[in-house]
Amino acid sequence: MTDFSQLRIDGQRLWDSLMEMAQIGATEKGGCNRQALTDLDKQGRDLFVHWCKDAGCDVTIDKMGNIFARRQGNNPHLPPVLTGSHLDTQPTGGRFDGVYGVLAGLEVVRTLNDAGIETEAPLEVAVWTNEEGARFSPAMIGSGVWSGNFDLDYAYARADKEGKTFGKELARIGYKGKAPAQARPLSAAFEVHIEQGPILEAEQKQIGVLTGVQGMHWYDLTLIGQPCHAGPSPMEGRRDPFMGLHRILDALYKLAAEHAPWARATFGDIRVEPGSRNTVPEKLVLAVDLRHPDQNILNTMDQRFREIAARIADETGLEHQIRDEWRSPAVKFDEKCVEAVRSAVAELGYSNKEMVSGAGHDSVYISRVAPTSMIFVPCEKGLSHNEAEYAEPEDLEAGANVLLHAMLKMANSAV
Repeated sequence: MTDFSQLRIDGQRLWDSLMEMAQIGATEKGGCNRQALTDLDKQGRDLFVHWCKDAGCDVTIDKMGNIFARRQGNNPHLPPVLTGSHLDTQPTGGRFDGVYGVLAGLEVVRTLNDAGIETEAPLEVAVWTNEEGARFSPAMIGSGVWSGNFDLDYAYARADKEGKTFGKELARIGYKGKAPAQARPLSAAFEVHIEQGPILEAEQKQIGVLTGVQGMHWYDLTLIGQPCHAGPSPMEGRRDPFMGLHRILDALYKLAAEHAPWARATFGDIRVEPGSRNTVPEKLVLAVDLRHPDQNILNTMDQRFREIAARIADETGLEHQIRDEWRSPAVKFDEKCVEAVRSAVAELGYSNKEMVSGAGHDSVYISRVAPTSMIFVPCEKGLSHNEAEYAEPEDLEAGANVLLHAMLKMANSAV
């Protein structure tokens, strides 16, 4: 058996590729604005495809605009080992979120080319469309359609704030491919990503070995009261949605504390009607995001949330409604893929921590149809979805080396 123990990626080449891609959509504060299916997204895609063809890959684009760059293996009949992430960003995004996972995959291909190594199974590097969901909701819709979780027509009908639809914009930039946007057999799938949180940095660990992804429930909570004048209306007689809201928020923060350290309760958006400074609002709508890696605990949090909202609304004389916006069940990654990452980390000698992802990734959907795992590297102060997002070159190199060796293990043991 060939000894790959000394094989390493070219860290400088990976960094240079990341910085060249970061010039497309570069912002004044050092980040990137390369939202899905914009002209800048097209430029980023075009550059990636150019690099892949230069590396000898065959490039296929499916009907969702997902890109697959394939490096052939000795046995073309074996299912490929896939890696990748996304090139689209938030409006004020960083230089590493998503794109690192794509270009680390390309660097694996380039490294194997340099070393003249052929794998048994083919390798593929994927770019998943609209992972961020910043322009078209919901997020992760490219991998979502591919994995059978969304319908193609539903995806094409998604519209941005200007009313432009996903399908028309995909065609406009020339990335509405002909290949079916549907899952096919994979030997394994890996995604390397910056952590987007502070844990690895705080614990001075270079690699996160991901065993799963937190479950996520999104809701819209509506509280309905009675509008009245801010001045003449006594406090004790009001049916004020905010009087119920502050108690609900306090109860949900306490609920998260009960299930610490992994429970999360977040309230990222609020709107009121009629929205006048001197009028008690009639209606309030709050976006609620609850998360936990244990699905049973998340289900308990869901039930408690409903009980809390109903009780407090009744006590404060309000009507309430809860609309389920999105549910992503907790994910447990494939043990063989996790073990491939563990083994690679051990052989390479990197400090590491086993953990679950607090954020959603395309791997959530891929894991429903293929054996999957993820690799994390630290990012400065845990910042992501932020122009100040930063990762050290040596950490990015380490993550790509782990990816290289995990992919080699799975590609050469595929049957």
